[in-house]
Amino acid sequence: MAKNILICDDAAFMRMMIKDILGKNGYNVVGEAENGAKAVEKYTELKPDLVLMDITMPEMDGIAALKKIKAVDPGATVIMCSAMGQQAMVIESIQAGAKDFIVKPFQPDRVIEAVKKVVG
Repeated sequence: MAKNILICDDAAFMRMMIKDILGKNGYNVVGEAENGAKAVEKYTELKPDLVLMDITMPEMDGIAALKKIKAVDPGATVIMCSAMGQQAMVIESIQAGAKDFIVKPFQPDRVIEAVKKVVG
């Protein structure tokens, strides 16, 4: 069965790019969120198998959203996405419970590799 994925990124073109990569590889994108607050809301509503979460976003950043999602569902699976040079944030997100992280700009095979690793 296809895994359901929630994409959270403030840039619409990034969401579109990830959605395209995932769709071509048999994954089902069940929702999109443009900020951390929306991501938490959508997570609760959709209960996806995986969340791909950008770190830097308006309203609520990805790390705060990750912590809230983990509070709602300790078993939540989240992969963080960040631009180059955000090592401290990446470490913080792993400590907060993220399963992996992907660096932007996205390499399609790296995205799929990370997704397969955490949800199969």
